[in-house]
Amino acid sequence: MSHDSHDHKPKGFVNRWLLTTNHKDIGTLYLIFALAMFIIGGAMAMIIRLELFQPGLQFVEPDFFNQMTTMHALIMVFGAVMPAFVGLANWMIPLMIGAPDMALPRMNNWSFWILPFAFSLLGSTLFMDGGAPAGGWTMYPPLVLQGGHNVAYLVFAVHLMGISSIMGAINVIATIMNMRAPNVGYLNMPLFVWTWLITAFLLIAVMPVLAGAVTMLLTDRYFGTSFFNAAGGGDPVLFQHIFWFFGHPEVYIMILPSFGVVSEIIPTFARKPLFGYVSMVYATAGIAFLSFIVWAHHMFSVGMPLGGELYFMYATMMIAVPTGVKIFNWVATMWKGAMTFETPMLFSLAFVVLFTIGGFSGVMMALAPVDLQYHDTYFIVAHFHYVLVPGAVFAIIAGAYYWLPKWSGHMYSEKLGKIHFWWSTISVNVLFFPQHFLGLAGMPRRIPDYSTQFAEFNMMSSIGGFAFGLAQVFFVYIVIKTVRGGKKAEANAWGDAKGLEWTVPSPAPHHTFEEFGPVDLKKMAHGDVH
Repeated sequence: MSHDSHDHKPKGFVNRWLLTTNHKDIGTLYLIFALAMFIIGGAMAMIIRLELFQPGLQFVEPDFFNQMTTMHALIMVFGAVMPAFVGLANWMIPLMIGAPDMALPRMNNWSFWILPFAFSLLGSTLFMDGGAPAGGWTMYPPLVLQGGHNVAYLVFAVHLMGISSIMGAINVIATIMNMRAPNVGYLNMPLFVWTWLITAFLLIAVMPVLAGAVTMLLTDRYFGTSFFNAAGGGDPVLFQHIFWFFGHPEVYIMILPSFGVVSEIIPTFARKPLFGYVSMVYATAGIAFLSFIVWAHHMFSVGMPLGGELYFMYATMMIAVPTGVKIFNWVATMWKGAMTFETPMLFSLAFVVLFTIGGFSGVMMALAPVDLQYHDTYFIVAHFHYVLVPGAVFAIIAGAYYWLPKWSGHMYSEKLGKIHFWWSTISVNVLFFPQHFLGLAGMPRRIPDYSTQFAEFNMMSSIGGFAFGLAQVFFVYIVIKTVRGGKKAEANAWGDAKGLEWTVPSPAPHHTFEEFGPVDLKKMAHGDVH
C-alpha cells in the first residue's frame, strides 16, 4: 500500500510550508512551533528561578515577576505542550490507521497558522504600558481585570487558541472515525490513537467553556457587566467554578496523549504485547469522564458546604483507580520482558515513576481537610510540575526520540540521547522535589521574595532549574544534528516495533497509503487487538 515513488513535495517555501495541506508537514510545523514556545516559556522560568535564587529582590520588579509567572504558564500550557501533542497527532494518526492524510486538510492548515497570531497577540502585551497579564494563568477576577488593556489582548488570544484547538480536535475525530483502513476496527487501533480520540472529545467539550468565561471577563472589563463583580451583584467565585470546569479536563488533555505515547514505547522495548489493551482503553475513557466531575477540588479554600467538600474529595480520589490500572498494565507489560534501555524507553520509564509521584501528591491534595494546608503553597507548584514536566514533557521527548528516525530518516546518537536523559532526569528532580518541602513549610507561590528559612531549598531548586534548561538546549542540538544527517534508519527502526508507521520507509514518504485497502492487522498495534 505504501510506496516512495510519489514523493511529490510542493516546490518553494510558501507552497511547501505556508499553504501545505500535508499532515506530515503540518505536524512538523506544530512540533517546531511547540519547541520554540518551550524555549521562550523556559527562558521565562529561568528569570523566575534567578529571582528566587536567594531571598530579597535582586533582578526584576515584583510586577514583572508576576508577568513572568503568568506568561510562562500560558505559553507552556497553550503554546508548548498542547501544540506538541497536536503535532504528534498530525504526524502519526494517519500513518497509524492507514489513512492518506487528515480528513480535513485545509482546516488543518488553518488551525496551525492561527497559533502564531494568537501568541504574537499575547506576547505583544509585554511591550504595552502596564505590561503583560500578571494575575496568573487562571485569570481570576478581580485581579486580572486590574491589568490595563492587556485584558483584551489576553482574551482575544485565548479565543484564537481555543478555535485552533477545536478545529484540530474536529479533524482528529473525523480522521479516526472515517479514514481508518477498511478492516481496522476501533479495538484494532494503537493506544496513541485511542488516547487522542478521547482527548479530542474533551477539547470540544471544554474549550467553549473557557471561551465563555473569558468573554464574561471581557464584558465585565469593557461593557459594564458584573458577572464577577460583587459590587454589581456578581460573584468572583463563579469564575473559579467555570474556569475549573474547563481547567481540570485540560489537565487530562495534556496527559492522556502522554499515556498513548508511553503505551507505544514500553511494549516495543519490553518486546511483549501491551498488557490489558482493552482495559487501557476503558481506563482512558474513565479518566476522561471523571475529569468533568471533580473541578471544585481546586477550590476547597473558597468555602463550600461539607457535603460538597466530601463529594469532590471522593470523586477526585476515584481518578486514582483507572490511573492505577494504567500503571499496573505498564509494569505488567515489562514483567519478564526482554527489555533494552534505548533513550525512548528510558524517558518512558522515568515518566511512569515520576508521573506516579505527581499522582500521589494529587491524591494528598484531594483530601479536603489537609488541602487547606497545601493550598497556594509551593507544594501545589511541585505537584503540577511533576505531572506536566517529567509527565507530559518527558512523554513528548520520548515520542520525539521514538519517531525521529521515521520523521528524519536518520538515527539519533544513542550516547547523546542517554546523556540528555540522565542530565534531564537528575536536574528535574533537583528542580522540583525540594519544592514539596518549601510548600509544606508554608512558602506561598507566586511571590518574588521570601523568608530566609526557605533560602537553601530555593537555591537548590534554582540550580536544578538552570541545569534542566541547559539540558533542553542540548536536546535541540541532538534533534538538529539528527535531522541534518547520521546513520540511515531502517523502515522498522526498532527491529520488531508494531504499528503501520513502521511498514513505510524512513523517512516516511510525503504521501503514504494512497491506495485505500485492508492492512495486515498483525502489524497494527501492541496487545491482544481483536
